Amino acid sequence: MVLITLFLEFAKAGLFAAGGGLAIIPFLIEMSERHGWFAEAEIMNMIALAESAPGPLGANMATFVGYGVAGFPGAVVAVIALIFPALILVTIIAKFITQFSNSPYVKDAFYGLRPVVCAMITAACWGLIRSTIFTLDLFSETRNLLDLVHIPSLILFGVLLFLYIKFKKHPVFYLAGAAIVGIVFKF
Repeated sequence: MVLITLFLEFAKAGLFAAGGGLAIIPFLIEMSERHGWFAEAEIMNMIALAESAPGPLGANMATFVGYGVAGFPGAVVAVIALIFPALILVTIIAKFITQFSNSPYVKDAFYGLRPVVCAMITAACWGLIRSTIFTLDLFSETRNLLDLVHIPSLILFGVLLFLYIKFKKHPVFYLAGAAIVGIVFKF
């Protein structure tokens, strides 16, 4: 039964998470809340591992979740479920794209999809920032403004954002650097 649920959840994510690997994050947050397969805080670890490993980000995260839920069969089911809707849609679209590529309706549909994809990625980023940098649980207990933000995470975020914008190196360098900082300073 868990493999069927895993398939349905990732097929839904694969069908609606347009825009790349980061667009799957809201679906992962929903899975975490609905099924308890992993804690929401683990999503950051999934992203770090998925970014570090070769292959598409979404498929790597599906593999991570599937393996955690049901071992190797779960990993296979999650990845197949994630790519299945896109495979079907792309096959159908490829058959008809030449007939409709100049259609104003198709062009308008793609222009309409862009803000939705941007909004989904922004929502995912906000969720990651909220759970990584802000310590809302601690703040709600203490009501101390200094407990609202995890200062070391905020500093690391700012430094890495600056370095990425300035030098534009491959993300694996920043992930490795952040991992080293986390180990050294015991975040």
